[in-house]
Amino acid sequence: MYRFFLLFFLIFLDFFVKQQVFKSIDLNTFKKITFFLDFTHIHNFGISFGLFSGLVSSWVFIFLGLLVTLMIIVIYFRSHNYIEKIGFLFIISGAFSNIFDRIYNGYVIDFIYLHYNQFYWPAFNFADIYISIGILLLIFQYFKDWVIKKK
Repeated sequence: MYRFFLLFFLIFLDFFVKQQVFKSIDLNTFKKITFFLDFTHIHNFGISFGLFSGLVSSWVFIFLGLLVTLMIIVIYFRSHNYIEKIGFLFIISGAFSNIFDRIYNGYVIDFIYLHYNQFYWPAFNFADIYISIGILLLIFQYFKDWVIKKK
């Protein structure tokens, strides 16, 4: 049961922060936080890193996102491993957060911007972090299982 509270908390946190960014930072402006971190307000009409922006309807991304997320939910319920379940839960939270954002706005709000000297990473949001954490947990579990099987 606590897993579903975690799921809804993560989705709510992402939505809440995105709304605060929308209200407090003008579109396409940057607020310097540290020498390597800015907060910004960017509308991402594409997928990762703005890929396919303007080429595909947001409804295509919503449909494909829901389809992939439903497949991940099926895998989640079939998994019996605690770390895998938490990993899938983070991925599902991030996916639903961005899908909801796309349904609500027609785009995804990205606001975390990392850079160092002339190196820049595309802006991202909490939902993207959730997905990354989930993938890292799955990779960790995969290697853990692999090492155990080799012994």
